[in-house]
Amino acid sequence: MQRSFLRWVTAFAVLFANGAGADPAFDHPMFHGNRQRTGWNPLETILTPASVSSRDFGKLWDSPAFDWSNGVAPHMYAAPLYLDDLAITRGPYAGGRFGAVIAATSNDFVYAVNAFAKGSVPAGAILWKRRLGQPSGGPDGVLLGVLGTPAVDTLASPPRLYVAADVADATRSWRVFALDLGSGNVLAGWPLEISDATVSPINENGPAQFQRTGKMSQRGALNLSLDRTVLYVPFGSYIDGGAGWLVAVDTGLPSGFPRLASAFSGAPWMDPDANAGMWSAGGAALDANGVVYITTGNGPKGPLDRNWGNSILAFAPSLPLRLQATYTPWNHCQLDGYDVDMAGGGPVVLPDLDRGTTLTPHLLASGGKQGNAYLIDRDNMGGRLDHRPGCNLTYSAADRSLFGPELYSHYGNLPGPLNLFGPYSEEYNDISLAKARSTPAFYRAADETPYLFFTGSTKKCVSCADPASPGVARVKLIAATGQPAYLALDAYENTLVLTNPGSPVVSSNGPADPIAWLVDTNVDRAASLDPATAAHATLYAIDALTMRVLFASTSDQLHVGGKYYHPVVARGAVFVGTDRISAFGLTSHPVDAGTPDGGAMDGGTAAAPPDAGTSSNAGTTGAPAARSGCASTGASPLWIAGLGFLGWLRRRNRRVLRGKWLPEPAGDRT
Repeated sequence: MQRSFLRWVTAFAVLFANGAGADPAFDHPMFHGNRQRTGWNPLETILTPASVSSRDFGKLWDSPAFDWSNGVAPHMYAAPLYLDDLAITRGPYAGGRFGAVIAATSNDFVYAVNAFAKGSVPAGAILWKRRLGQPSGGPDGVLLGVLGTPAVDTLASPPRLYVAADVADATRSWRVFALDLGSGNVLAGWPLEISDATVSPINENGPAQFQRTGKMSQRGALNLSLDRTVLYVPFGSYIDGGAGWLVAVDTGLPSGFPRLASAFSGAPWMDPDANAGMWSAGGAALDANGVVYITTGNGPKGPLDRNWGNSILAFAPSLPLRLQATYTPWNHCQLDGYDVDMAGGGPVVLPDLDRGTTLTPHLLASGGKQGNAYLIDRDNMGGRLDHRPGCNLTYSAADRSLFGPELYSHYGNLPGPLNLFGPYSEEYNDISLAKARSTPAFYRAADETPYLFFTGSTKKCVSCADPASPGVARVKLIAATGQPAYLALDAYENTLVLTNPGSPVVSSNGPADPIAWLVDTNVDRAASLDPATAAHATLYAIDALTMRVLFASTSDQLHVGGKYYHPVVARGAVFVGTDRISAFGLTSHPVDAGTPDGGAMDGGTAAAPPDAGTSSNAGTTGAPAARSGCASTGASPLWIAGLGFLGWLRRRNRRVLRGKWLPEPAGDRT
């Protein structure tokens, strides 16, 4: 009876979710869903630990494979985006409105893909596509086109998609585009070229050289200012080939004249060597005041003037770009010496804490290649504005991040930043030895306790590239009245061995039924992504309360993708980008799949869930508190109870999204 009721409620919820009208609260318009990069979707009423671990959960559909270029397969380094109500204005679907997945590939193509069957238009159909130009050769055995996750502005007229691409049609350069979301057409005044000729004159930390296009990597996700007038585009460099840059683009709202407005190099640096690359897949994060935060990679050792390697930088919300605060870890000289980048992790602006519970209500979290978790007080980041602190070889307690009182042997029996994925080393963390290259995801439990989920790759030995468990950590934010907050390890998932995981995301129904989702590419950092030889990616679902694996896709369900990206969860479906978009959900109520002319597409084979009795390490404390997301089986009549229950969930979840669980700037939807 309970299982049949669960199926009934799920079926009703699918109809409710897909038939109740579009809602921008369900949009995922940029990396990790929002400007803060929290990675939490608290509006998911269909996918619960019970339904995802059942045999009803599996592959729903594939889109058509995306376009090849010069015999090279496409790859999605950029995370997919989701829009709940995309109005199509061009092509065979003009006049229709669809839930849509936005995908951008290394082959310089951008696509809008139908997320849910609607009328005669099947799920997986390509609603429009746009070729941005000719990509060039690069690392990983792929072409270099779009690498960074785009950003959507649904409030512009027309709504637009910002995307940066390496384009080599006439002359090769990085270019930033604005596309009409309804058609994929390039908007007037775009693209804008990003090169040394265009950014050096507006650099606020020069003189510096923006290296040639083939040396520069636009890997970081794009982000938008709160008023949508500035687009932030970060750059690192391939194989430590130059200084990092943050470029601020005037979007032309409302003037109608887009332009490159300001830039900030990670150092006054002309040489083709590493210095403060801003390459994290998560890109920059913004707080509710519009302050911009970004992590940087390694650079020359020592406190050189205006050299900002291995730091977290905070920029004022106004233009031109102006540095207003910095944080640099205590061991930055060691990290610089061994190519251990803080930029391996992207920053997350945490929802504000109650001032009555801690001295530090405004927090930022990040990771890095060393496998550490950092917690920063945004009101007092601890660094200078002229240079980094001097070298410190032994005293971890001098670090200006927030950490607990625990003493660690790897710090010489001193406290210091929390190391999650080891073995701890200040030397062996580069290339395939790196412990993490991901952005953590936030979640708040029913008892108001905040948590972060980190992904990484523990190694079998200190100098080994071979991965071992654990690869997923749940970290608790400890707050006490009158004391600074800090992070404490709460639990590991101890069965998965992750080779190269992307950033996690969390879905839940308010605080109930939380699930952590992630994609592991199953190839290490130095490995090729040639589809003839590379392993296929794997989607994992983990019960965020028990840390039990709920689902793992099989090798035939996903294809070869990019590296360091995340899935998107929306309205009962999980969307994963590889060389196409693949959707997962409840197969007992499948979404129709097919090509635009109605031909059948491969629907994949549902994977049997892990043994429900298999347990994982529950961690050092109890699981987070959560209210049940299930309706009473005694409801009568059922359809009235289900309707009322689901309506209440929808109203409650809107309050969750716009209230204290995930605050957004007033009047802002993107």
